This record gives sequence, structure tokens and C-alpha cells, in this order.
Amino acid sequence: MRPLRFVALGDSLTEEVGDPVGESRRGWAALLARGLAPRDTAVEFTNLALSGAQTRDVLERQTPVALSLRPDVVSVVIGVNDTLRCTFDIPSVAERLDTVYGLFRARGALVMTACLPDPGSMLGLPGALARPLARRQRAVNAVVHALSERHGALHLHAAEEDWLTDRSLWSADRLHPGERGHRQLALRFHALLAERGVATGSAPAAEPESAAPTRSASLRWLATAGTGWVARRCTDLLPQLLTLAASEVRHRARGTSARLDLRTAHAVSAALAALAVTERPDAA
Repeated sequence: MRPLRFVALGDSLTEEVGDPVGESRRGWAALLARGLAPRDTAVEFTNLALSGAQTRDVLERQTPVALSLRPDVVSVVIGVNDTLRCTFDIPSVAERLDTVYGLFRARGALVMTACLPDPGSMLGLPGALARPLARRQRAVNAVVHALSERHGALHLHAAEEDWLTDRSLWSADRLHPGERGHRQLALRFHALLAERGVATGSAPAAEPESAAPTRSASLRWLATAGTGWVARRCTDLLPQLLTLAASEVRHRARGTSARLDLRTAHAVSAALAALAVTERPDAA
């Protein structure tokens, strides 16, 4: 009997950022892998996630490698970095995700997805800057919700308020979970997989093994590595984000902010409608 194969795709959230263990890192996917089967049953876990990855990277670079591994379970948690680029385009994001989900479903793999919080609110950006990013992330989440249902994926709701406001779950950068947060992600995915009879091992422990970073360590990170991290992710977005913020201010002054939300909703609907008339890869 061959081992259960679990492959994780995505960006820094799945690459283990925020969960250091000694000189290495662990992350929610590795924690989950340990609970997919009883201890006497082998599980082959491969993590292909890479910091900074966008949906294009998942489609063009990670998916071909993952398909060659013939996974039974595959996680595809991606999209935040797309919202931080000036090239953000929700129809393209939808098309890529639809293709990725379909390719794995055609091979009989169970796909795991998640909706995510928007980076603007997590970083505490001013409203005029945060709202455009929030709107983009809501669009990505709406697409992920719809396509997860379409492809029979197992979907985790990870953008709700209680998850976002508990600071003990988050690392110093305010964008990635800390050890406690990674454990919560693993626990919640494990519960969903157990409901489907896929996870048959013990659930990961909820309590962290390591002490949370001190406030001084968090401040040092934000003042050094954190600044560089944010700059690398947002450099090409900043000019466009300032333009979006100016538009946000104008609409709020006129009382027409709802038009921006409506425009985004229409874009999401149009993107999904365009996919609905194409043949699904797993339906061939």
C-alpha cells in the first residue's frame, strides 16, 4: 500500500514563515501532514510553496511539479501577493485558479483552499490605502469560494474577524501566523479533512511549543527585515495604490463609495461567468 501523498502549493503563508523551529521552520502544512494518517502509516509530504508567489507562479511552476508527484491531497492557498501588484487582474486570477483546481481534480486529488484576510487591514494601513487592498482581497476570496464549490474542493474560511483580531495568533510582521496561528490553521484543516474521512491521524496540538516573540523582538523585526519585506512586495504597487487611494477619498467625499464595491462585484461576476462557459479540465 503506497503512502498518502500530500503536496502544498502557495506563498509564504504555506512556506512556513512565522513558525521557526530551531534553525529551520515548520508551518501549518507540515503540522497537518503529521495528522493525516496514524503513526504507523506513511505520509509523503512535499512543500512547494515559495515566498512572494502569485497565482501565475502556482500555475506555471508549482503545479507541474506537484502533478508529477501524484498527490492524494493538495493545498492551494494563494492570492494575497496578486493583490499587492500593479498587474492585479481578477479575470486572470480566476482563470489560473480554475485551471489549477481542475488539473488536480482530473487526477483524482482532493484540493484544499482557503480565503484569506486582506494585507491592508492586517498592517493597519490608513483607510484610504487599506480599502482598495481589502476590495481586491474580497474579490479573490469570492473567486476562491465559487471555484472551490465548482471543483468540490475542501475550503477553509480564514478571513473572519475572530481569527484576525487575536494577536496571539500572528507573528511580528502582522501578515503571517505565528506558531499558534499555524497550529490553528492545521487544526481547522484537519477537522475538515476528518469530516470527509481523509484525515485519520491525531489532530495537531493547539498549544505552541515555543515562546511567543517578545515585543522588543517584534519591533526589531518590523524596523529591519519587516520594512524590507513590505517594500519588496509593494514597490511596483505603490504608485497605483496612491492613485486608488485618491479615488477612494473622492468617492467617500461624494458619498459614492458603493460604486467601487459594485464595480468589483461586477468584475468578479463577469470573470466567473466567462469560466462557466468553458469546459472544465476535470469534466473531460
